[in-house]
Amino acid sequence: MGNQVEKLTHLNYKEVPTADPTGMDRDEGPRIGVSYIFSNDDDELEQQQDSGHDLGGEHPALQPYDPQLHEVECSVYYRDECIYQKSFSEEDVLPEEGEEGGRGHLSTYTPENLLNRCKPGDLVEFVCQAQYPHWVVYVGDFQVVHLHRLEVVNSFLTDASQGRRGRIANQLYRYKPLSPAAVVRNALEQVGCKDRDLSWRNSECFAAWCRYGKREFKIGGELRIGKQPYRLQIRLGDKRSHTLEFQSLEDLIMEKRRNDQIGRAAVIQELSSHLQAAEEEDEEEEEDHPHHPGARTAVE
Repeated sequence: MGNQVEKLTHLNYKEVPTADPTGMDRDEGPRIGVSYIFSNDDDELEQQQDSGHDLGGEHPALQPYDPQLHEVECSVYYRDECIYQKSFSEEDVLPEEGEEGGRGHLSTYTPENLLNRCKPGDLVEFVCQAQYPHWVVYVGDFQVVHLHRLEVVNSFLTDASQGRRGRIANQLYRYKPLSPAAVVRNALEQVGCKDRDLSWRNSECFAAWCRYGKREFKIGGELRIGKQPYRLQIRLGDKRSHTLEFQSLEDLIMEKRRNDQIGRAAVIQELSSHLQAAEEEDEEEEEDHPHHPGARTAVE
Protein backbone atom coordinates (compact mmCIF):
# COMPACT_ATOMS: atom_id res chain seq x y z
CA MET A 1 0.00 0.00 0.00
CA GLY A 2 3.04 2.26 -0.34
CA ASN A 3 3.27 4.93 2.33
CA GLN A 4 -0.42 4.88 3.19
CA VAL A 5 -1.23 4.58 6.88
CA GLU A 6 -4.53 2.97 7.72
CA LYS A 7 -6.67 4.48 10.46
CA LEU A 8 -6.75 2.56 13.70
CA THR A 9 -10.14 1.33 14.73
CA HIS A 10 -11.22 1.86 18.33
CA LEU A 11 -10.83 -1.14 20.62
CA ASN A 12 -13.70 -2.05 22.87
CA TYR A 13 -13.24 -1.34 26.56
CA LYS A 14 -12.49 -4.95 27.43
CA GLU A 15 -9.29 -4.56 25.39
CA VAL A 16 -8.39 -1.06 26.60
CA PRO A 17 -6.09 -0.87 29.66
CA THR A 18 -7.04 1.55 32.42
CA ALA A 19 -6.09 2.95 35.83
CA ASP A 20 -7.65 5.47 38.23
CA PRO A 21 -5.64 8.26 39.97
CA THR A 22 -8.27 8.71 42.69
CA GLY A 23 -8.48 5.08 43.81
CA MET A 24 -12.16 4.87 42.89
CA ASP A 25 -11.61 2.44 40.02
CA ARG A 26 -12.21 -1.22 40.76
CA ASP A 27 -9.56 -2.53 38.37
CA GLU A 28 -6.43 -3.96 39.94
CA GLY A 29 -3.64 -2.51 37.84
CA PRO A 30 -2.55 0.09 35.30
CA ARG A 31 -3.95 -0.13 31.79
CA ILE A 32 -3.26 1.93 28.70
CA GLY A 33 -5.48 3.98 26.38
CA VAL A 34 -5.87 3.85 22.62
CA SER A 35 -3.71 5.74 20.12
CA TYR A 36 -5.37 7.38 17.12
CA ILE A 37 -3.34 7.99 13.96
CA PHE A 38 -4.22 10.44 11.18
CA SER A 39 -7.90 10.64 12.06
CA ASN A 40 -10.04 13.75 11.81
CA ASP A 41 -13.30 13.05 13.62
CA ASP A 42 -15.11 16.22 12.48
CA ASP A 43 -14.39 15.45 8.84
CA GLU A 44 -15.45 11.81 9.14
CA LEU A 45 -18.76 12.73 10.72
CA GLU A 46 -19.65 15.29 8.08
CA GLN A 47 -18.90 12.81 5.31
CA GLN A 48 -21.28 10.33 6.95
CA GLN A 49 -23.98 12.99 7.15
CA ASP A 50 -23.50 14.01 3.53
CA SER A 51 -23.65 10.41 2.31
CA GLY A 52 -26.88 9.90 4.24
CA HIS A 53 -28.46 12.89 2.53
CA ASP A 54 -27.21 11.81 -0.89
CA LEU A 55 -28.88 8.44 -0.50
CA GLY A 56 -32.10 10.05 0.58
CA GLY A 57 -32.19 7.94 3.73
CA GLU A 58 -34.29 9.08 6.66
CA HIS A 59 -32.51 9.70 9.95
CA PRO A 60 -34.20 8.36 13.09
CA ALA A 61 -35.88 11.04 15.20
CA LEU A 62 -33.57 12.24 17.99
CA GLN A 63 -34.68 13.21 21.45
CA PRO A 64 -34.44 16.90 22.45
CA TYR A 65 -30.85 17.62 23.43
CA ASP A 66 -30.22 17.48 27.18
CA PRO A 67 -26.55 17.82 28.26
CA GLN A 68 -27.06 15.89 31.51
CA LEU A 69 -28.75 13.05 29.63
CA HIS A 70 -26.40 12.77 26.66
CA GLU A 71 -22.97 14.01 27.79
CA VAL A 72 -20.28 12.11 29.68
CA GLU A 73 -18.98 13.60 32.93
CA CYS A 74 -15.22 13.25 33.01
CA SER A 75 -11.96 14.69 34.31
CA VAL A 76 -8.51 14.78 32.72
CA TYR A 77 -5.35 14.56 34.80
CA TYR A 78 -1.75 15.23 33.89
CA ARG A 79 -0.01 13.20 36.58
CA ASP A 80 -1.86 14.46 39.69
CA GLU A 81 -3.06 17.79 38.26
CA CYS A 82 -6.61 18.15 36.96
CA ILE A 83 -6.36 20.00 33.62
CA TYR A 84 -9.92 19.51 32.33
CA GLN A 85 -13.26 18.81 33.95
CA LYS A 86 -16.78 18.40 32.67
CA SER A 87 -19.13 18.03 35.63
CA PHE A 88 -22.74 18.86 36.28
CA SER A 89 -22.00 19.23 39.99
CA GLU A 90 -21.68 22.93 40.83
CA GLU A 91 -19.08 22.28 43.53
CA ASP A 92 -16.68 20.88 40.89
CA VAL A 93 -16.82 23.99 38.72
CA LEU A 94 -14.32 26.82 38.87
CA PRO A 95 -16.12 30.19 38.55
CA GLU A 96 -15.02 32.41 35.70
CA GLU A 97 -13.55 35.81 36.42
CA GLY A 98 -16.35 38.20 37.25
CA GLU A 99 -18.87 35.43 38.04
CA GLU A 100 -20.11 34.42 41.46
CA GLY A 101 -20.33 30.74 40.67
CA GLY A 102 -20.27 28.10 37.96
CA ARG A 103 -24.01 27.64 37.63
CA GLY A 104 -25.09 26.98 34.08
CA HIS A 105 -21.60 26.68 32.57
CA LEU A 106 -22.72 23.59 30.61
CA SER A 107 -26.07 25.04 29.56
CA THR A 108 -26.52 25.28 25.80
CA TYR A 109 -27.98 28.11 23.73
CA THR A 110 -29.10 28.75 20.20
CA PRO A 111 -26.47 30.31 17.93
CA GLU A 112 -28.38 33.58 17.97
CA ASN A 113 -28.33 33.72 21.77
CA LEU A 114 -24.65 32.84 21.85
CA LEU A 115 -23.86 35.93 19.79
CA ASN A 116 -25.06 38.07 22.71
CA ARG A 117 -22.79 36.21 25.14
CA CYS A 118 -19.52 35.80 23.23
CA LYS A 119 -16.47 38.02 23.55
CA PRO A 120 -13.39 37.93 21.30
CA GLY A 121 -11.08 35.12 22.41
CA ASP A 122 -13.91 32.90 23.75
CA LEU A 123 -14.09 29.23 22.82
CA VAL A 124 -17.49 27.91 21.76
CA GLU A 125 -18.44 24.23 21.73
CA PHE A 126 -21.38 23.21 19.52
CA VAL A 127 -23.03 19.97 20.63
CA CYS A 128 -25.67 17.63 19.28
CA GLN A 129 -26.75 14.08 19.99
CA ALA A 130 -24.75 11.42 18.08
CA GLN A 131 -22.27 13.98 16.71
CA TYR A 132 -18.74 14.97 17.63
CA PRO A 133 -18.63 18.35 19.41
CA HIS A 134 -17.42 21.15 17.13
CA TRP A 135 -15.20 23.84 18.66
CA VAL A 136 -14.65 27.35 17.31
CA VAL A 137 -12.81 30.51 18.37
CA TYR A 138 -14.92 33.66 18.49
CA VAL A 139 -12.94 36.52 16.93
CA GLY A 140 -15.56 39.30 17.02
CA ASP A 141 -18.05 40.81 14.54
CA PHE A 142 -20.24 37.67 14.71
CA GLN A 143 -17.37 35.59 13.23
CA VAL A 144 -15.43 32.53 14.33
CA VAL A 145 -12.32 30.70 13.19
CA HIS A 146 -12.39 26.91 13.26
CA LEU A 147 -10.97 23.71 11.78
CA HIS A 148 -13.53 22.47 9.26
CA ARG A 149 -12.95 19.61 6.84
CA LEU A 150 -9.17 19.70 7.11
CA GLU A 151 -8.93 23.48 6.68
CA VAL A 152 -8.86 26.40 9.10
CA VAL A 153 -11.63 28.75 7.96
CA ASN A 154 -13.29 32.00 8.98
CA SER A 155 -17.11 31.77 9.20
CA PHE A 156 -20.08 33.47 10.74
CA LEU A 157 -20.92 31.84 14.07
CA THR A 158 -24.44 30.98 12.92
CA ASP A 159 -23.06 29.20 9.83
CA ALA A 160 -20.40 27.29 11.82
CA SER A 161 -23.07 26.00 14.22
CA GLN A 162 -24.87 24.06 11.45
CA GLY A 163 -28.01 24.36 13.54
CA ARG A 164 -26.46 22.91 16.70
CA ARG A 165 -26.80 24.42 20.16
CA GLY A 166 -23.62 25.67 21.79
CA ARG A 167 -21.94 26.88 24.95
CA ILE A 168 -18.98 29.07 25.85
CA ALA A 169 -16.32 26.49 26.73
CA ASN A 170 -13.73 28.65 28.49
CA GLN A 171 -14.10 26.82 31.81
CA LEU A 172 -13.54 23.23 30.68
CA TYR A 173 -9.74 23.35 30.38
CA ARG A 174 -7.96 24.62 33.48
CA TYR A 175 -4.86 25.99 31.82
CA LYS A 176 -4.13 29.71 32.13
CA PRO A 177 -5.45 31.37 28.96
CA LEU A 178 -3.59 33.83 26.76
CA SER A 179 -4.90 37.37 26.42
CA PRO A 180 -8.03 37.71 24.23
CA ALA A 181 -5.99 39.60 21.64
CA ALA A 182 -3.41 36.78 21.49
CA VAL A 183 -6.15 34.14 21.15
CA VAL A 184 -7.74 36.01 18.25
CA ARG A 185 -4.35 36.55 16.62
CA ASN A 186 -3.46 32.85 16.93
CA ALA A 187 -6.73 31.90 15.25
CA LEU A 188 -6.63 34.43 12.41
CA GLU A 189 -3.01 33.66 11.55
CA GLN A 190 -3.97 30.04 10.78
CA VAL A 191 -6.85 30.81 8.40
CA GLY A 192 -6.20 29.03 5.10
CA CYS A 193 -3.99 26.34 6.61
CA LYS A 194 -5.14 22.94 5.35
CA ASP A 195 -4.43 19.28 4.61
CA ARG A 196 -0.85 18.21 5.35
CA ASP A 197 0.09 21.63 6.73
CA LEU A 198 -2.33 21.24 9.64
CA SER A 199 -0.94 20.69 13.13
CA TRP A 200 -4.22 19.62 14.78
CA ARG A 201 -6.37 16.51 14.54
CA ASN A 202 -9.74 18.07 15.28
CA SER A 203 -11.57 21.31 15.99
CA GLU A 204 -11.16 21.01 19.76
CA CYS A 205 -7.37 20.68 19.62
CA PHE A 206 -7.15 23.69 17.28
CA ALA A 207 -9.42 25.93 19.37
CA ALA A 208 -7.72 24.97 22.64
CA TRP A 209 -4.29 25.64 21.13
CA CYS A 210 -5.42 29.12 20.06
CA ARG A 211 -6.58 29.94 23.61
CA TYR A 212 -3.83 28.30 25.67
CA GLY A 213 -0.88 28.18 23.26
CA LYS A 214 0.24 24.74 24.43
CA ARG A 215 2.06 22.46 22.01
CA GLU A 216 0.42 19.44 23.65
CA PHE A 217 -2.68 20.13 21.52
CA LYS A 218 -0.65 19.76 18.30
CA ILE A 219 0.01 16.57 16.35
CA GLY A 220 3.27 15.13 17.67
CA GLY A 221 3.49 17.85 20.30
CA GLU A 222 4.70 15.35 22.89
CA LEU A 223 7.25 12.56 22.78
CA ARG A 224 5.82 9.08 23.21
CA ILE A 225 8.31 7.32 25.46
CA GLY A 226 6.25 4.52 26.91
CA LYS A 227 4.87 6.44 29.89
CA GLN A 228 1.19 7.32 30.26
CA PRO A 229 1.08 10.58 32.23
CA TYR A 230 -2.46 11.52 31.10
CA ARG A 231 -5.57 10.00 32.66
CA LEU A 232 -9.16 10.27 31.48
CA GLN A 233 -11.49 9.57 34.40
CA ILE A 234 -15.04 8.77 33.29
CA ARG A 235 -17.78 8.99 35.90
CA LEU A 236 -20.20 6.08 35.93
CA GLY A 237 -22.30 7.30 38.84
CA ASP A 238 -22.00 8.13 42.52
CA LYS A 239 -18.49 7.27 43.71
CA ARG A 240 -17.84 5.04 40.69
CA SER A 241 -15.49 5.86 37.85
CA HIS A 242 -13.26 4.25 35.26
CA THR A 243 -9.98 5.71 34.03
CA LEU A 244 -7.92 5.26 30.88
CA GLU A 245 -4.24 6.17 30.62
CA PHE A 246 -2.68 7.86 27.58
CA GLN A 247 0.77 8.82 26.38
CA SER A 248 -0.34 12.16 24.95
CA LEU A 249 -3.06 14.75 25.41
CA GLU A 250 -4.10 14.58 21.74
CA ASP A 251 -4.78 10.83 22.01
CA LEU A 252 -6.82 11.41 25.15
CA ILE A 253 -8.87 14.15 23.48
CA MET A 254 -9.70 11.80 20.60
CA GLU A 255 -11.05 9.24 23.07
CA LYS A 256 -12.97 11.88 25.02
CA ARG A 257 -14.57 13.12 21.81
CA ARG A 258 -15.50 9.60 20.80
CA ASN A 259 -17.33 9.22 24.10
CA ASP A 260 -19.20 12.46 23.45
CA GLN A 261 -20.20 11.22 20.01
CA ILE A 262 -21.60 7.85 21.10
CA GLY A 263 -23.26 9.36 24.19
CA ARG A 264 -23.44 8.77 27.92
CA ALA A 265 -25.67 5.67 27.86
CA ALA A 266 -23.43 3.83 25.37
CA VAL A 267 -20.26 4.69 27.30
CA ILE A 268 -21.72 3.49 30.60
CA GLN A 269 -22.89 0.27 28.95
CA GLU A 270 -19.44 -0.38 27.47
CA LEU A 271 -17.68 0.29 30.74
CA SER A 272 -20.14 -1.69 32.84
CA SER A 273 -19.67 -4.70 30.57
CA HIS A 274 -15.90 -4.37 30.85
CA LEU A 275 -15.93 -4.02 34.64
CA GLN A 276 -18.27 -6.96 35.07
CA ALA A 277 -16.06 -9.16 32.86
CA ALA A 278 -12.95 -8.08 34.78
CA GLU A 279 -14.59 -8.89 38.13
CA GLU A 280 -15.64 -12.33 36.90
CA GLU A 281 -12.08 -13.04 35.71
CA ASP A 282 -10.71 -11.98 39.09
CA GLU A 283 -13.14 -14.24 40.91
CA GLU A 284 -12.21 -17.21 38.70
CA GLU A 285 -8.50 -16.56 39.22
CA GLU A 286 -9.04 -16.31 42.98
CA GLU A 287 -10.75 -19.71 42.99
CA ASP A 288 -8.07 -21.36 40.84
CA HIS A 289 -5.07 -19.71 42.49
CA PRO A 290 -5.79 -18.60 46.06
CA HIS A 291 -3.17 -16.22 47.42
CA HIS A 292 -2.24 -14.77 50.76
CA PRO A 293 -4.46 -12.10 52.31
CA GLY A 294 -3.43 -8.61 51.29
CA ALA A 295 -1.83 -9.67 47.99
CA ARG A 296 -3.06 -7.99 44.78
CA THR A 297 -3.68 -9.48 41.38
CA ALA A 298 -2.08 -7.53 38.53
CA VAL A 299 -3.99 -7.06 35.29
CA GLU A 300 -1.89 -7.80 32.22
